[in-house]
Amino acid sequence: MRLMKIDPRALIVNPDPTRLTKSTPQSDALLLASIKAVGIIQPPIVTPQSGRGNGLVIQIGRRRVAQAIAAKLDEIEVLVADPDDDKDALRSLIENVAREPLNPVDLWRRIERLVALGWTEESIGIALGQSVRQIRKLRLLANILPAMLDHIAKGDMPNEQHLRTIAAATQDEQAQVWKKHKPRKTDPQVSWSEVARALTKTRMYARDASFGDDLAQAYGIVWQEDLFAPADEDSRYTNDVEAFLGAQQEWMTNHLPKRGAVIEVSAWGEPKLPPKAERVYGKPNKSDCTGWYLDPRSGSVQSVAYRMPRPKKDAAKGKGARAAEADSVAPTSRPDVTRRGMDMIGDLRTDALHEALTRAPIEDDTLTALLVLAIAANNVTAASGRTSGYGACAKQARRLIAEDGTLAYDRDTLRVVAREVLSDVLSCRENRSNSGVVARVAGAAVGADEFLPNLATEEFLSCLSRTALEAALQGTSVLPRPRVRDTRAALVAHFADGRFVHPAALFAPQADAIAEWTERHADDGDDAEFDEADAGDGQHGDYAVAAEYARVRATSNTPAAGVQPAA
Repeated sequence: MRLMKIDPRALIVNPDPTRLTKSTPQSDALLLASIKAVGIIQPPIVTPQSGRGNGLVIQIGRRRVAQAIAAKLDEIEVLVADPDDDKDALRSLIENVAREPLNPVDLWRRIERLVALGWTEESIGIALGQSVRQIRKLRLLANILPAMLDHIAKGDMPNEQHLRTIAAATQDEQAQVWKKHKPRKTDPQVSWSEVARALTKTRMYARDASFGDDLAQAYGIVWQEDLFAPADEDSRYTNDVEAFLGAQQEWMTNHLPKRGAVIEVSAWGEPKLPPKAERVYGKPNKSDCTGWYLDPRSGSVQSVAYRMPRPKKDAAKGKGARAAEADSVAPTSRPDVTRRGMDMIGDLRTDALHEALTRAPIEDDTLTALLVLAIAANNVTAASGRTSGYGACAKQARRLIAEDGTLAYDRDTLRVVAREVLSDVLSCRENRSNSGVVARVAGAAVGADEFLPNLATEEFLSCLSRTALEAALQGTSVLPRPRVRDTRAALVAHFADGRFVHPAALFAPQADAIAEWTERHADDGDDAEFDEADAGDGQHGDYAVAAEYARVRATSNTPAAGVQPAA
C-alpha cells in the first residue's frame, strides 16, 4: 500500500459500493465543512482498475472524495492498495460500520457478499465484533423479498418480531402478501403487523415436547432453529403441527399414571372433565384421578386433578338380598328380647347416655375421644374433600376402641385421630361439602392462612376483575398495564419466587357472616334439657360439673362467649 496525490475528479466510483442508502444532507454538509477547514485527515483507499483500464477505483471513502470535489480541491492524498476482492469487501464493510452504523439492509447485503466471496460466518463475526448467532440472524433477514428490503431502506423498519415472521416465510409467500399490503400513494406507511399476521405459521417448540428423539423420528419431525429467540433457551421448532400433536398424544398414552386418563379440551382451551367429575384445585388425594390433555396453544402436556363421586350402593338390591336370606333361614327359637324390647332398650339407653354426658365428670382426653366417636357414628353423615357418607370417620375412630369394646388409647394417638377426623369433616370447597362459617373459623384458629399456596398464577388471576387485579398491586413495584393480561403476567413474574395471597382467600370470616350464622343457630330455649335448678339435687354426679354445664348453656347464645373445658 502506497500514498500518492491525485485529482479527486480522476477517481472512479465503485460500481458495487457498501453503502447504497444515501447519506443525509446534514451529514454531507458537516463533512464538507470539516474538509474545508482541515482537509481530509484519513485518506481514501483506492485500487487499480481491473481489466484494460488504468484508472483508480474508490474502495473506501466515496463520500470524502465527493465532498473534496464539492470543496474544489485540486489534489487529495489517497492510499493505493493491491486489488483483492476478498479483503476489499471486508475492509469496506468494516470502514463503514466503524464510522457510522450501516442501514440494516446494506449490512445484510454486504454480509451476503462476503459469504459469496468465501468468508465464513465465524470470521465475519470476529471482524465485525458480532456473535455468530447475530451474523446468522442477519443472513436470515437477507432472505426477505427485495421489494420489501427497498422499502425498509427508506426508513420504514418493522420491529424484530415482525421481521422474524416475515423472514421465516418463503419468497413466493412474501410476494403474495406484499402485493396486497405494499405502500400506496395515499398511504406510504406499511402495516407490518398485518404483513406478519398474514405470514404467521403455527410453531411447536421442542421445549414443550414431552416425547423424545425416537418419536420425533417416527413422526418425521424436523426441528428448525429460531435465531431470534434468547440464546439461553431451546429455540428449536417445527411447523408440522399435526405430527407434533400426534407424537405428544402417543407419549401421553404410553406414560399415563395410575388413575390417569387422556381428556379432551373445549373450544376455549379448557379441559373437559368426565360427567359429574369435580375439579380439584388444591392438593389431590390418593383416590383422585389425573387427566392429561394438550394445550391447544403450545401443544405441551398439561394435567388436571379431578374427583369422581363415590358410587351409591343399591339399597333396594341389598334389601332384597337380606330379605331372601331371612326367608331361607327359618328361626329355630324365639329371641331372648323381641324387637319391641330392643326398641325400649334403645330409648332407655339414649336417655341414660344423655344424662351421663350432662352430669357425669369427664376428663378432657376422654371428652375429646367421645367427640371423635360421635362424629364417626352411623347417624352422622360427612361430605368433605376427603370422605363422604354415613360413618365416614369410622376408620379413624376405630383406633380408639380396644377389642373388648372399651376406650383404649394414648394421648399421641388421640391427637392424631382428632386431627384426621377434623380433616375428614371440615371443608371450604364451594360445593355441597362446604362446612360454612365453622370451617373458616377453624382455619383462622389454627393459622391455616400460612399454608395457602402462591395465588399469583395465570389461572387464578384471570378470575379477578380489573379493579380487583389493580388493587392487588398495592405494596408491590408492579404498575398497571393498559391490557389486563399484561398486568397479570407482570404480577405472576413479580411473585415467581414469593407468595401472594388474595384477601378473599383468607380464612377469617366477615363480621356480618358470623352474626348471620349465630342468629340462625340461636337457642330458643324450648329444647333445654337441663337448668340450674335441676342441678341442685346432686343425685346424678358431680355438682360442679353440672353447674358448669348449666352456665355454658345459659351463655351459649352470646356470640362472644367462650368456655374452657372443666378441669
